[in-house]
Amino acid sequence: MKLIQLYAALKSDLQAIEDALAQSVASDLPLLNDSALHLLKAGGKRLRPVFVLLAGKFGTYSLEQLKRVAVPLELIHMASLVHDDVIDDADTRRGQPTVKAKWDNRIAMFTGDYLHGKSLMVATELAHPRIHQILSGAIVQMCIGEMEQIRDFFNVEQSVRNYLLRIRRKTALLIAISCQLGALAAGVPERQANILYRYGYNVGMLFQITDDLLDLCGTEKAIGKPPGSDLRQGNITLPVLYALQDERDRAPLLAEIARIREADGEADSAAAVRVVRSSSGIRRAEQLAERYVAKALRVLEELPAIPARKNLADIARFVAQRSY
Repeated sequence: MKLIQLYAALKSDLQAIEDALAQSVASDLPLLNDSALHLLKAGGKRLRPVFVLLAGKFGTYSLEQLKRVAVPLELIHMASLVHDDVIDDADTRRGQPTVKAKWDNRIAMFTGDYLHGKSLMVATELAHPRIHQILSGAIVQMCIGEMEQIRDFFNVEQSVRNYLLRIRRKTALLIAISCQLGALAAGVPERQANILYRYGYNVGMLFQITDDLLDLCGTEKAIGKPPGSDLRQGNITLPVLYALQDERDRAPLLAEIARIREADGEADSAAAVRVVRSSSGIRRAEQLAERYVAKALRVLEELPAIPARKNLADIARFVAQRSY
């Protein structure tokens, strides 16, 4: 099944989650209401809610139960995007002005905090302490991941292992628990919920690596922001780390990164992007992404052979091949 067909099959349930998202962020304060709804209206893949719904199909499927997991997870994701845009000084997101660009940094930070608070309020409607523990623990780990990224801005000596630990916290964890918590909310046994967590972890790692590749190899029209945005912000991603290990490319790439750093966000990163594109860094990052998709597909073989398992396999393949 193609991804568009999967979304069509889940259309009514995803629309119910979309409506619940809008209702959950609504505020009597017009400014907060507008800023909280701004990113929601910009759309998105809603991958985390899709993972929740598909994981729920391995147990007793209840949309009312699953909504109380899917909505908090998407709100946490949205909050992280609003905060990221402040840290990265980003003006566009999904081709639209960011909250910080439309208003300012202060409004953006409080909007992100508001979304975090709302996520926990919705989750408490579900009488499942284990889910609450996992959800709040994930917020903590994501914050640590964000702090690690700030710490490593322009750090050209960081290891690939440090990068992988960072993206585990920053990206993979939320996708992993989307699968795990959807299963737990549907009464799936702990063992199967943990298998779904492992699948989600591998897809999450894959998602971030492909995101980093798209930032260097994609077009502004496709990715909704100028290529090389990560480098301009000082975020040294996997393809860049691999390129720095290439003796031929290390010196010119170091010179370009130093120039970008000295310009304090005003420099063009096109030259650095060209160096990385011509290096072995792109292919090596693609090879690691291929290993993560293979792991995700292997993990799924441990689950019952129901249609949702094939849907999850299709999503893993889509993430590996996506162009946006």
